[in-house]
Amino acid sequence: MSVLESLPIALFVFGMVFSLLAILYLLIVLFSIGIRAVEKRHRAAKANIVKSIPAAIEAEAIVKKETFSSGHLKLQNVDERTAAMIMAIVSDESGIPLSELCFKSIKGKA
Repeated sequence: MSVLESLPIALFVFGMVFSLLAILYLLIVLFSIGIRAVEKRHRAAKANIVKSIPAAIEAEAIVKKETFSSGHLKLQNVDERTAAMIMAIVSDESGIPLSELCFKSIKGKA
């Protein structure tokens, strides 16, 4: 096969390679556009959630104030004075106000 006979075949192969590269480039561009659109929606939804969080916290705080209950405390082998001291110590050491702590039970050694 001479150079003149193989030239059309070589040009056809080069054309196929470049056309496939162009198709791959277009696919990458389309995917990047799609991903950007999804990210933009995700950011907008996240921004809406972040904006609505303070309102939800305020509403929850109002509900908590209206329906606050300290619950029930079970004392087992402990007198009330000792239980009160334990609760005060836990509140002081943890730095959490006593009104925000919820004790379910206090057990003493028998």
